[in-house]
Amino acid sequence: MTAFTKKIIRSVFRAGEFIAPTATGKAALKLFCLTKNPNKLTAGEKRANDRAAKLMDEARKHRLNISRGWVAAYDFRPEIYDPSAPTTLIVHGWRSRTEHMAGLIRMARDLGYRVISIDLPGHGKSSGRQINMANAVEAIKTAETWFGPFETMIGHSFGGAAVCNAAYGSIRQYTPVNTNRMVLISAPNRMKRIFELFGKAVGLGKKSQAVMEIQVMRLSGNPIEVFDGEAQLAQMRVPTLIAHAPDDKQVEFSGAEAMARAGSHVRLIPADGLGHARIISDSKILAEIAAFMDGQYRCAAA
Repeated sequence: MTAFTKKIIRSVFRAGEFIAPTATGKAALKLFCLTKNPNKLTAGEKRANDRAAKLMDEARKHRLNISRGWVAAYDFRPEIYDPSAPTTLIVHGWRSRTEHMAGLIRMARDLGYRVISIDLPGHGKSSGRQINMANAVEAIKTAETWFGPFETMIGHSFGGAAVCNAAYGSIRQYTPVNTNRMVLISAPNRMKRIFELFGKAVGLGKKSQAVMEIQVMRLSGNPIEVFDGEAQLAQMRVPTLIAHAPDDKQVEFSGAEAMARAGSHVRLIPADGLGHARIISDSKILAEIAAFMDGQYRCAAA
């Protein structure tokens, strides 16, 4: 989005606050949930896809139907596959795709896990151009129906929040996804905070902001406060490893610190200097996650 486009959007939303706050709030949510065209890749994204091409060729590919469209699912199996081996689910972040999770996929597969990864709605090979917590959780729940149970669920950025919400059951029409452990990488803690930052960026007034949050409740069946990761983790008591960089400019590190205070079943690894994206392919972080998954150390369970 260009600076000029942002300026126009801010002007329209500011005017909408006084003329039609209900319509403005609804339009703001649609803009927030809009995904970029997954076929228009940056040079960096093309390089990442090229690096992952061989791995992607090895996957068994599926198309899972959801209420609106479908999600692409990829089944990566160890070289020597044991049907009784545990399964891990890996979920990418906002404006990402399965290819970008290649390091995590290889790591989990090398441990002997069967790995399922999905392209969230509006991303990668999945259909649509809208992503929200409701259809993200639906995608994860659908993957569980086809490939679960999941011994471990791993999510990066928005994918981490989606994994946590799926396990908690924050979307009323879907029962919680069962898992024995979670890994949340660069994941946001408070969805309300993200909406507030977005509203500020696009010039939403208080009335329009309130409408946007009410629409979240309409989609999910719960108020936006239910999506707080810290409270979810405190109630679920699922052993959870959190990896987050203090220098992350996209998702606040303070949120990771808050989630780590949910209890002794949560452990935080501060990934100094790795920012928001490099963290998912860093060898030291991958080794920490592998140790957690392999039972070399455990976060205490309730």
